[in-house]
Amino acid sequence: MISALEKQAFDCAPRPDLAIETIGLTFHHGSKLVLDHLDLRVERGGIHALVGANGAGKSTLFRILLGFLPPDAGNSFLLRHDSLHLSIDDRRRVGFVNEEHSLPEWMTIAAVTAMQRRQYCDWNERAFASAIGNYGMLPSQKVGELSRGERAGFNLALALAQSPEILILDEPTLGLDIVAKGAFMESLLYSNATEACTIIYCSHQMEEIERLADNLIILERGRLANISPPDEFRERVSHWVADVPFKGPEAATIPGLLQRHLIDGIHHYLVLDQGEGFAEFLRDAGAGRIRTQRVSLDRAVNAFLARNHAAAGR
Repeated sequence: MISALEKQAFDCAPRPDLAIETIGLTFHHGSKLVLDHLDLRVERGGIHALVGANGAGKSTLFRILLGFLPPDAGNSFLLRHDSLHLSIDDRRRVGFVNEEHSLPEWMTIAAVTAMQRRQYCDWNERAFASAIGNYGMLPSQKVGELSRGERAGFNLALALAQSPEILILDEPTLGLDIVAKGAFMESLLYSNATEACTIIYCSHQMEEIERLADNLIILERGRLANISPPDEFRERVSHWVADVPFKGPEAATIPGLLQRHLIDGIHHYLVLDQGEGFAEFLRDAGAGRIRTQRVSLDRAVNAFLARNHAAAGR
């Protein structure tokens, strides 16, 4: 029979099949609770999209996972290693690209690349050349001369060439034009470096997530609100259109309500986890014609995240 202390140690032991694991992860920024006893398990392999409203705790989660910020409580593991005790070798296994794309502006592309080659013993020249080939950069160019899109592509090429086991992309296409964004996506999708890599892709761009992601993770107020394939999440949200008399049922009585709108006298309801039983609810409320419409991932996620906020039409 194991003791309570031994059981606690067993419960906090990292699982080998997970790229990321957090157990009761908690963090306050001043008086604000940013991460609220977050339990998150991300399996190895694939592309996992991480979304949430501003302030949901995404960037704080990354800083804790990478060992830059200690939590107030709980545990976090990156590739089975405690985030608070990552070694230099552990960090070499992690690639990271954020929206800032900050590099030494006075250095040339060739100099930065040479510096990175020396630092990473598993340097993947093929992955680097393939990614940077989507841009018209010259080795002699200084970083300060690059456009924002070129910096993003250069940063991604460097990260992929590390041969990372996990690649964290935090809003990497923020502020990029459509051409630069397309080049970034192509570099990521067709790189041989991602075949055995776990990718965490944080973005507010649902079209990117629909194209890339195998898994959709939604954080809400520091808690895990959803983890599933994007298509499965989208199927949970349905759009009902009905000619309900007068004002219709009170919001508090509508099962699974995310949003409702009255357009030209017709009621529109976005609801969560409601099947055909919702049609019966509308009939009981006096509805005549009832029909459903398909919901985009963008609309489903936005409605899900906005459901606890006061908004017009609620």
